Amino acid sequence: MKLYDISVLISEDMTVYKNYDSKKPIFKNVSNHDEHGHYETDITLNVHTGTHVDFNLHMLKDGSTSSGAKLEDYITECRVIDLTHVEDGISKEDLLPFDIQKDSFVLFKTKNSWDDTFNPSFIYLKQDAAAYLSEIGIKGVGIDALGIERSQEGHPTHKLLMSKNIIILEGIHLKDIDANTYTLITLPLKLKGLDASPVRAVLIGE
Repeated sequence: MKLYDISVLISEDMTVYKNYDSKKPIFKNVSNHDEHGHYETDITLNVHTGTHVDFNLHMLKDGSTSSGAKLEDYITECRVIDLTHVEDGISKEDLLPFDIQKDSFVLFKTKNSWDDTFNPSFIYLKQDAAAYLSEIGIKGVGIDALGIERSQEGHPTHKLLMSKNIIILEGIHLKDIDANTYTLITLPLKLKGLDASPVRAVLIGE
């Protein structure tokens, strides 16, 4: 058994979506050893920071939230699919050769995993590919970008997936991961009623 950490490091200078300063984490020391005899830190953190899962409320009014997350859905067999040849966005045509099956959890490895800074032209999941995955009835999809779509008016990719309650995992890092089948563990925090949650995403392989 081998463990692969596919999460990104959370830090104050990390890459965030569109480089917005408002999305960057803030670490504030509130107690220190010299003055208080112990050390404590407050964190200000957007729930879509780094490696995270989206819940339906993110794009669907009255959609499901973190409160409804079931742990068994986030410990699952998954398949890493190599799409590093794709330019611009992942289309249905790009996915057809892989014979993706109902109830599968797929992770897309793209050129994004080599980006060290925010790339406004990151590889994303196109609307026709999202419709294809929704029709198949997959369990979940992950991508190595901070967003599964890129400035699509009306957010059709998110909404197509969420309409079928497909788990959306964003911000994974797959540079050193081979295309193969793994066990995925990507547990959301036990947060009440929120639209997303940071996760520690880990693959288990042989």
